[in-house]
Amino acid sequence: MPGMGHGFTTSNPTMQEAFRSALRHQAVVVLLLALLLALAYAVARTAAAHRTVTATNAAAGLQDSVEPAGRRFLRMAFGCLWIFDGLLQIQAQMPIGLPSQVIAPTEGGQPHWLASSIHWGTVVWQNHPVEAAVATVWIQVGIGAWLLVAPRGRWSRIGGLVSAGWALVVWVLGEGLGGILTSSGSWLFGAPGAVLFYVVAGGLLALPESVWRGRALGRRVLRGMGFVFLAAAVVQSLPGRGFWNGRALSSMARDMSAVHQPRPIASLVGDFGRLAGAHGFAINLFFVGALATVGLGLVTQRMARASFWCAMALCGSTWVLVQDFGFFGGLGTDPNSQIPMMFLLGGGYLSLRHAPAVEVGTAPVRVERRSPEVLDIVRWLTIAAAIGVTLLGAAPMAFASLNPRADPIVAESISGSTAPVHVPAAPFSLVDQNGLLVSLSSLRGRAVLLTFLDPVCTTDCPLIAQELKQADALLGVNASKVAIVAIAANPFYHSRAAIQAFDTQEGLTKLHNWLFLTGTTRALQQTWNHYGIAVQVAPGGGMIAHNDEAFVIDQRGFIRWYLNSDPGPGTTSTKSSFASLFAGYLRRVVQP
Repeated sequence: MPGMGHGFTTSNPTMQEAFRSALRHQAVVVLLLALLLALAYAVARTAAAHRTVTATNAAAGLQDSVEPAGRRFLRMAFGCLWIFDGLLQIQAQMPIGLPSQVIAPTEGGQPHWLASSIHWGTVVWQNHPVEAAVATVWIQVGIGAWLLVAPRGRWSRIGGLVSAGWALVVWVLGEGLGGILTSSGSWLFGAPGAVLFYVVAGGLLALPESVWRGRALGRRVLRGMGFVFLAAAVVQSLPGRGFWNGRALSSMARDMSAVHQPRPIASLVGDFGRLAGAHGFAINLFFVGALATVGLGLVTQRMARASFWCAMALCGSTWVLVQDFGFFGGLGTDPNSQIPMMFLLGGGYLSLRHAPAVEVGTAPVRVERRSPEVLDIVRWLTIAAAIGVTLLGAAPMAFASLNPRADPIVAESISGSTAPVHVPAAPFSLVDQNGLLVSLSSLRGRAVLLTFLDPVCTTDCPLIAQELKQADALLGVNASKVAIVAIAANPFYHSRAAIQAFDTQEGLTKLHNWLFLTGTTRALQQTWNHYGIAVQVAPGGGMIAHNDEAFVIDQRGFIRWYLNSDPGPGTTSTKSSFASLFAGYLRRVVQP
């Protein structure tokens, strides 16, 4: 019956073990340890080369052959951030928890076009949870490594472009544009979305390095961040959103402090929440004033240094007191918006304060420095390894998004552990949809997929019927060696007319190996008892409830596998997943 299955929770052991296994196998492929060692070596050599070139160019009066300080900071900061985000994706609850607890909630209050896009992303993840979760790990670790090991040149700019592209996908499908189109968005809670700042940083890194020369880009970055602060101040000052009375802020802090995390941090966030609840107007007035003041300072470029440090202090305090470090408790996938904002501010400030001075009218003279051949090889190998790790995640993710059929692991997770058995199947003697007598012994020589369906059910049984229909298609030439059998599971409505109507409704009449069996109530009751099927009237006198079970019986009449076929709480995520599972078990019987 619906709900009698093993459950499909974030702690599902089958899904978690499949996720860990996939991670282990792919970690062996990419030799992650070797990559990290090469990464550390490449970063060290890059720093040494930077010092050497700096000293050489200083002696020659040159500046343009050194990676600008702002770009270098942005590249390394977001490279480390991507790796950190990738490591957060390794949490065992990600395959099931991320679509239901992180992605799906962002659909609420969104325009139809955006909600549809988010729903599509949710379905893709639910259909391929292990592939999606593993792919996300490697994509983000790969992008982070790519940014760190490719300091300059074309491949460095391409790395920035890839970073921006992936971040844009996450911002749209994972964050719902950061909630900027909803009525509950707030800068304090993460709007306009943490990953939007990854998009901006990647775009900046994709620019030609010549753009980073001088102070113009630094001014534009700080001015742009200033407009973000001003927009946040306007949104924070709007009435009717629960900010002026402190309810929204205190509720957020209370929820964050309640999740599992170190006690001192939870206590700090909880205390702030109580303060906001008691003095909501004053706290919100402070944030509106601080956001507006910092924004004006950055936009007008007056007292740029003071405005920068005030912005950093405001972001840092919000990250601790309101956003609770962004990743404690629940399913944190990044450190929230304040850290990438601080990194962008830092990149803009360094570009403004440490821009190289190039004399007007003086053509820069380049001094070529030939690196040792071994170091060139190591550098290119580390870049290739980082790109390879990114592709290792991106390629399976791309193929999975084109496949509407859910992975069998989804059905296995719902079904629970399915150990092979070898016990005689209970005999039965019933009539099929055409009135012909069918017994288990009459099916000897063919494998049998046996299940129990209510012909007047409108919930799970039609879904399971479609899974059986698709399993038949997946068997191909082996379908002739299999009988797909359903036995009526309704003590009141089990006539031939009822099962014929069900067959017509579900498009099963053209399946040559399909048998829907029925009989007297007594004969059906005996069969249900033999196979452990509990059939009863649902509470309130509604539809009939029964447990959803399927049995794979070999050609000699022995049960080889039995599994729970309950579609679970979300039918979208299980579409076609049982079909693959059924077909796989049947192939193992007919092709031993």
